[in-house]
Amino acid sequence: MAHCLAYGSQAPTGLRRLTSIRRPLSTHTISMPTTTTRFARARFLRSWRPHGSISRARVVVPGTSVHGTDIQSQRRHASSGVCELTHKQAPYTYIQRGQYSRVTDSDIAYFEELLPQRVLKDAADIQQYCEDWLRQYRGEGSIVLRPKTVEECSSILKYCNDKKLAVNLQGGNTGLVGGSVPVFDEIVVSTSLMNSIIDLDPISGILTCESGCILESLEHYASDKGFQIPVDLGARGSCQIGGNVSTNAGGVRYLRYGSLHGTVLGLEAVLADGTVLDMLSSNRKNNTGYDLKQLFIGAEGTLGLVTKISLQVPTKPNATNVAFLGCETFDNVLETFAGAKRGLGEILSAFEFLDGKSMELTEQYIDVKNPISAQPFYTLIETHGSVDSHDQEKLHQFLEDAMEQGWVADGTVAQDGAQMDAVWNIRESITSALSRDGFVYKYDVSLPLVDFYNLVEEMKVRVHGLARVCTGYGHVGDGNLHLNIVASAPSDEILAAIEPFVYEYTSSRRGSVSAEHGLGVMKAKKIHYSRSPPEVQLMQTLKATMDPNCILNPYKTVI
Repeated sequence: MAHCLAYGSQAPTGLRRLTSIRRPLSTHTISMPTTTTRFARARFLRSWRPHGSISRARVVVPGTSVHGTDIQSQRRHASSGVCELTHKQAPYTYIQRGQYSRVTDSDIAYFEELLPQRVLKDAADIQQYCEDWLRQYRGEGSIVLRPKTVEECSSILKYCNDKKLAVNLQGGNTGLVGGSVPVFDEIVVSTSLMNSIIDLDPISGILTCESGCILESLEHYASDKGFQIPVDLGARGSCQIGGNVSTNAGGVRYLRYGSLHGTVLGLEAVLADGTVLDMLSSNRKNNTGYDLKQLFIGAEGTLGLVTKISLQVPTKPNATNVAFLGCETFDNVLETFAGAKRGLGEILSAFEFLDGKSMELTEQYIDVKNPISAQPFYTLIETHGSVDSHDQEKLHQFLEDAMEQGWVADGTVAQDGAQMDAVWNIRESITSALSRDGFVYKYDVSLPLVDFYNLVEEMKVRVHGLARVCTGYGHVGDGNLHLNIVASAPSDEILAAIEPFVYEYTSSRRGSVSAEHGLGVMKAKKIHYSRSPPEVQLMQTLKATMDPNCILNPYKTVI
């Protein structure tokens, strides 16, 4: 069957604006959900619908009231040594306060002498450090310490270890599993003032910085010098690189640049007893003994405080393209992904997906517009390359193939940087949109792609009549699904429908119950769904060896 490609009055050289592609007529009919309006098959890659310039999303703390539900009123904290967690956390466990000392006036005096003007004591000042940005996890930290140097960090941890004072290590506090906030009265040690960029070698592309650097600041710094940071995520305006490393954050370009386990070349960390480990190597190869830095990547601050990082940063691409495509089935999404890997190959940098409900809520609550017709599923494809004409040709051929094969029903290609930002803003605004619709039960899992969206479909059945919304989005490129169930208010009935099924389903497919968010306090007792008893036992042995008094981020990750 023939297809038609229209360029307007003429086909320009270089960047070609694709305005219409007709899908070949088909003799079969693809069944569609009854709630979805089918559109004319002739529409594809139309001109962008103008809706103003939208900057890429940053984390925004939502209001205290969600759909009439005062989340603050759900937090009850007992002073008897048992911390009753939020409604979301309470069914997991009642956590007993450990046998730690309590902060005294003499302790505060020591810290004030060590950190002049950098010890926060007033409840109003420390509240933001004790509560996560979704306002679902909250502790009662006693004081907040804000060191500026590794020597100060060493003195703090040595003192706390000697006194058996529990410590909560905190970066940008953008986590989603309660890993960055205290549970009881732990001392919060914030790295926010350790934000110096030390060096970026223009030849090797190795960036060295302190752990408190905001990810977005690093991105701007690297971009000005012709490089880019390999990890990128929606919280870039608030999260810190030390927190990214400590949680092994994945982000949207994991498909292209891989894990921080591969891009972090070295780091400096302070152990629980104050010992400073200088592993700040700038060598890509170092095969002398154990690679100790790997212990701290993804350990969520339970083995030590990361203070400096050396990071391999790739060269900034000369050409970037972003396409936003609509698919009628999730099988079409997977077919599009397989086709993108074949057709785009080395230039494919991101492959994201969201379902129709995610798009609907994002349009409803965030100032974004869907640039294509409504579809059951959407994919965002980004390419990074060195020659724009080459990349455009590959992208154009891939899109033609996708249409001819019937994988893609509608779509558009961003024509400039503002439109690329607008497309990315859709994907990165989903979390904020969902939080505005109600109380959100969030799950971050890895699954084989064949089972990827089946979890969402099965969960829809389980929560039907109980929840407002069950939706899924995430990183198809690395098998990472973000499952979200939104309710008008939290309830035991809804949670019982979700858990432990979500963990059992994931485990039965040999997936991971934490793909990139970590375990924190939310999933510390769920580790056995993804790790064997010998693995967990070895982790516990490492924790006991490196932090025998268990002062670092207690009650979390490995307990």
